[in-house]
Amino acid sequence: MVYNKRVFGILLIAISMFMISCGSKRVLEAGELKSDLSSRGIIKRHYDNKLDFNTIRGRIRIDYSEGDEGSKSFTVSLRMQKDSAIWISAALSVVKAYITPERMSFYNKLDNTYFEGDFEYLSKLLGTEVDFQILQNLLLGQSIVDLRDEPYYASISNNYYQLKPETQKALYKTLFLLEPGNFKMAMQQISQPESGRLLNIAYENYQNVNGRIIPNKIRIIAEDGSVQNRIDIEYNNIEFDQQLSFPYKIPNGFRQLTLD
Repeated sequence: MVYNKRVFGILLIAISMFMISCGSKRVLEAGELKSDLSSRGIIKRHYDNKLDFNTIRGRIRIDYSEGDEGSKSFTVSLRMQKDSAIWISAALSVVKAYITPERMSFYNKLDNTYFEGDFEYLSKLLGTEVDFQILQNLLLGQSIVDLRDEPYYASISNNYYQLKPETQKALYKTLFLLEPGNFKMAMQQISQPESGRLLNIAYENYQNVNGRIIPNKIRIIAEDGSVQNRIDIEYNNIEFDQQLSFPYKIPNGFRQLTLD
């Protein structure tokens, strides 16, 4: 597979949205809805169920399609330390990335190039402001915004709890669906109707692994006008709380990329 900056941009999107499966999987059944539960109660349970971990390690299979192009697949290794680092590596370390709260960086041995900078490029690709905390929340099935910062309307939609802000933002709109059994995200959506942009993150199901509730599969759809990108993700061999290192060094002589 030939890696270029656009492909790696999709890779970063996928990693930023990835959902985890690990060990022996037990996919959870849907929980029971309570029609009298308030938005405040739903939001409280969402944060009460936040995943507690130190590190994550595993491998990720990613299938994606860009616009009218055919589907492509690849597998990467992942290491993550809570609040500190996201590290990914393709086969034979041909492409490697390291993301921290301060920066994003990757290099490509196939064309001897590297990128190092802030989150502006990824924010542009996703159509919304992105930082490390948002990426981490997406990794764990947590809300991409702090639901405690403003009031929400709560309702029931397709056997999920639905949350909508009482006052939508001028530049973009948000919508959240939460699982009734574990109050994790079932869907997160950000749209910019005036510019025809949409980011839809659908968590297909959840699993219980050693008492931890984590996502199993995810589908991401990113639309920009008439162009639609789709990413399907499944994770394997994930381990929690292992002692990890994050080896990363840009090789000498590589040319720096400027990403548009």
